[in-house]
Amino acid sequence: MKIGITGGIGSGKSTVCKIFATLGIPIYYSDDRAKWLMEHNPELVAGIKTLFGDDAYLSDGTLNRPLIAATAFNDANKLTQLNALVHPQVFTDGHIWQSEHSQYPYTLREAALIFESGIFRQLDKVITVYAPMGLRLQRVIARDGSTEEAVKARMARQLSDEEKVRQSHYVIVNDGQEALIPQVMKIHWELLGIKAAPATE
Repeated sequence: MKIGITGGIGSGKSTVCKIFATLGIPIYYSDDRAKWLMEHNPELVAGIKTLFGDDAYLSDGTLNRPLIAATAFNDANKLTQLNALVHPQVFTDGHIWQSEHSQYPYTLREAALIFESGIFRQLDKVITVYAPMGLRLQRVIARDGSTEEAVKARMARQLSDEEKVRQSHYVIVNDGQEALIPQVMKIHWELLGIKAAPATE
């Protein structure tokens, strides 16, 4: 099965993915692959240079991230065009990756924009990691050193938590109160077709 895992910025997707990884489940990290493809996929590199100019890349071929971020996040049209370049490439790359891991009972595709990008159409089920807005803000500010206004602006570009939850098959609550491992294990067993926790000796 092809399972997606998503959640708003600061929800704790990466932490939940690490738990699934310890269970031997392969995980495709869409954001990491997008960054790799933006530097190694010739078609994508050419498109980004057309959109942002040759200065979009440094002399060593790495992406000029500060320039891209400053331009795209202050120009909604440029951001839309950038997404239109990147998302199809990640879409295809993820599909190939899933085919290469078909021997596993299920795979996970981690992506912040599973619904927004249309990736969910390739998936059998979607898991959303949910955390309250205030807690997400605290986490991202502490992690990135961003201002509250900057984090809220990034959140505003994502689908609301309520809509993600509504469209998902499973929800994992990461509010610092509910334990994560039992929630992950419950989903894991269900995906493996196990009705209850395996008996232990």
